[in-house]
Amino acid sequence: MNDDGDHDSRAQAASGFEILPPAAALAAAESGGGTPCAAAEAGFIEKGTPQFRRTVLAMFAAGFATFALLYCVQPLMPVLSQDFGLDAARTSLVLSVSTALLACGLVVTGPISDALGRKPVMGLALFGAAACTLGTAVMPTWHGVLAMRALVGLCFSGVVAVAMTYLSEEIHPRVIGFAMGLYIGGNAIGGMTGRLVVGVIVDFVSWRVAVGAMGALALVAATVFWRNVPPSRHFRRTPLRMAGLVNGFRLHLRDAALPWLFLEGFLLMGGFVTLFNYISYRLLAPPYHLSQAVVGSVSAVYLTGIYSSARVGALADRLGRRRVLWAAIAVMLVGVLVTLAEPLGLILAGMLIFTAGFFGAHSVASSWIGRRARQARGQASSLYLLSYYLGSSIAGTAGGVFWHRAGWTGVGLFIAGLLTVALAVALHMFRIPPLESSGASGGPERPCRISIAT
Repeated sequence: MNDDGDHDSRAQAASGFEILPPAAALAAAESGGGTPCAAAEAGFIEKGTPQFRRTVLAMFAAGFATFALLYCVQPLMPVLSQDFGLDAARTSLVLSVSTALLACGLVVTGPISDALGRKPVMGLALFGAAACTLGTAVMPTWHGVLAMRALVGLCFSGVVAVAMTYLSEEIHPRVIGFAMGLYIGGNAIGGMTGRLVVGVIVDFVSWRVAVGAMGALALVAATVFWRNVPPSRHFRRTPLRMAGLVNGFRLHLRDAALPWLFLEGFLLMGGFVTLFNYISYRLLAPPYHLSQAVVGSVSAVYLTGIYSSARVGALADRLGRRRVLWAAIAVMLVGVLVTLAEPLGLILAGMLIFTAGFFGAHSVASSWIGRRARQARGQASSLYLLSYYLGSSIAGTAGGVFWHRAGWTGVGLFIAGLLTVALAVALHMFRIPPLESSGASGGPERPCRISIAT
């Protein structure tokens, strides 16, 4: 039994009870214990089925394309500084404008998906982002590059929030943490591939060729997504009305736990992006003098994130999110403090630890949003990711000020400060009671035990 008193048991087909509709199941998942049963709808996607494998492949491809295109410019920042005559803080805008527009787009793309459907919005966004990345490669001016990068971020606002909502609606609550972890594992592989491929080949070709290659790769990923993602079975169309948007946002911001989870997204992503924005400058400078190709290959530390996202997500399903989130953040804090050491081996070890902790923490926090939100889950996911990518934009650029004033020590302590606040928030979550499931089904309750956890 986990910290919320969840029962580790399975619903039996012979019992005659049916799995709840998504809204009621998610409310019950947040509260733990007996799940009220309702009349049958189409079943959730179960682990081990062909539909589960197709869903995982499609969402993995979406996560891969998202992080590959967003972060392929990070190892290029020193090259862009030299090519356009910019300092590190101004060059960081090539990433910050993408994440800022992504954050702004999340305010509307989640509700749009509530009205139009999950698959069409995600598919259009993936193909649009790939096309804009190809446009980035041919822009002759810095402002043109920034404009294309802003459009990339705006397109991806149609993927990141909707993907979380799709998984929360379609995957069985028993394995949602595992499925979310696999999706975030796709993010990790995408982030690693984008940085690794671009960072290595830019020593041999121009940055424009490198970015164009990533755009072509993203087109392939978008095609894989579109051909494999199953149609939504639990989606219920919600008309796009301004009053409904306002009421949905108000509902989530008044919740006892959701605003704290939104803050966690800001702090976690702010620290993560700041580290990878400026570590290249440190490793290219004395006393290391590493080549651009070697610095790009450092992105292989993302492999720890691929493992930790699914592993920690499954662990949270079993032990409870309250018990796992703070530990993952503590791992991040240890990792960034290790990078303050001078030996190159310790810097790399610290990056490995930090990356594993980040993807684990993000897997837990993001899946918690879908469990906690009773209504307008697309908006809840949008608010979480709005905070998440605002953290990337604001902290990622602010880190440049610390770099210019105090070098890596300043950057590392800045990140450590963000994570200290994140750790305090995670510990505060122990004091917030889970949601009550009474009345979630809108009718008489009949106990039906499902293996669920928060």
